[in-house]
Amino acid sequence: MCGRYARKSAQELLAEWFEMDLEQMRRAPSTWNAAPQSFQPVVRLNPETGQREMPLLRWGLIPSWAKNACIGLSTINARAEEAATKPAFRDALKKRRCLVPADAYYEWQKTGPKTRQPYAITLTGGQPIAFAGLWESWRDTDGQPLETFTILTTAANQRLTSIHDRMPVIVERTDYARWLDAPGESESAAELLCAAAPDRIDLWPVSDRVGNTRNNDEALLDPVTTTGEGTQDQLFKLDF
Repeated sequence: MCGRYARKSAQELLAEWFEMDLEQMRRAPSTWNAAPQSFQPVVRLNPETGQREMPLLRWGLIPSWAKNACIGLSTINARAEEAATKPAFRDALKKRRCLVPADAYYEWQKTGPKTRQPYAITLTGGQPIAFAGLWESWRDTDGQPLETFTILTTAANQRLTSIHDRMPVIVERTDYARWLDAPGESESAAELLCAAAPDRIDLWPVSDRVGNTRNNDEALLDPVTTTGEGTQDQLFKLDF
């Protein structure tokens, strides 16, 4: 699954990476602990112009037919194997796909009956990450629109199975257009819903401070070494 992630790349790099006009991008401050229900930038095709844009959407997809927003608490992720048939996701998979920019995500490994060790997971070389996402537009009882998104997940690759059995779908840069630019061609897009190759992944243990959403600073990505149950020592500051 994917329940927290970090996004630190500069707007200029994102504009180049996603082939967008910098002046047309919605600016968003960096975050080292993006959490569900927060507003985060996604890359999608503008419904009217068909051009790529980067609006801020709330994390936790609310289908257009939902009676209230509570469903968004349980739809931060969508299982790739089920998205085409699940009522909450199937229409968005056909018509409203997006990419979710990130630089790392966090996953927790169970280390004991009551203990878990968080890890930061990135692409090798510190390349920006693009999670495969879906978005929806919903209106409340007053008719006010709210746009939301979810991150698609798949079975973890061999390098990550010891930490968690699921991982977010990461779209390679060469496949961005294929994911975004072919509305209705869900079968072609579905071919991208697989795990990243193990040699594309870097990971390291990080501080359990990441478990508190009030902590949001670059030190959350610094590696630590575990010296015993519940004890961590910081190693060094990591730049990537």
